[in-house]
Amino acid sequence: MHPLFTIATVTYNAEATLERTLQSVAAQDYARIEHLIIDGCSTDHTLSLVQRYVEENQARHNIRLVCEPDSGLYDAMNKALLNASGDYIVFLNAGDCLHSVDTISALAKQTNWVKGEHRHPAILYGDTHIVDADGNFLRRRRLTPPEELTTRTFLSGMRVCHQSFYVRTDLAKQEPYNLRYRYSADFDWCIRLIRRATRRRLRIINTRLVLTDYLNEGMTTSNHRASLLERLRIMAHYYGWPAAIFQHCWFIIRAIIRK
Repeated sequence: MHPLFTIATVTYNAEATLERTLQSVAAQDYARIEHLIIDGCSTDHTLSLVQRYVEENQARHNIRLVCEPDSGLYDAMNKALLNASGDYIVFLNAGDCLHSVDTISALAKQTNWVKGEHRHPAILYGDTHIVDADGNFLRRRRLTPPEELTTRTFLSGMRVCHQSFYVRTDLAKQEPYNLRYRYSADFDWCIRLIRRATRRRLRIINTRLVLTDYLNEGMTTSNHRASLLERLRIMAHYYGWPAAIFQHCWFIIRAIIRK
């Protein structure tokens, strides 16, 4: 038996970007996929796209749609955690794609999965490519994955893209997104899960694979200043104010140097 992967996609009026995400999941050569789509009652053609996707692919993958009002992105992600039945979960936003047709099958091989075993890897992570609205490669993500993820890794920023961070679902359900954060709850979530895995001495695996093609513009990108302020608070919570302030000063200096 191979592990079941839940791919969670949160949508709201996402007709312009959703189809390429759906196609990338449908193209996977791995059969044990649950695609969980959490929609906040879209008023455009998003649900029509999802319905067509279900009709064309339900026989191949288990596709489930939850359509109901939510209180924002991270509230919708918490609904995905509650509804997920896979062994691992990843969040793939509308517009983002799995990097290749064998992304999930390559990940499954690295789990060394044995049904009933409770010490499977807690986290699988990898690299991310930045793409434009047409899916064309722009560059590697600037913050590249470290050789090892530790509890202090994220002091230097979000070293692993949220969409390239696969977590055992039983652990993820124990760490819902903190709704106090509007833009950077994923940053906080990743830190908490790394800490939980470390405390339990569970494996965290660097797959050394490119896992995701990430759409260049997202919610955090378009609200960059607010996101940085939230990250400062999160860093201060986990690493202390001196370390958090020093690191953010370095972020500013680095940005100036690049210009």
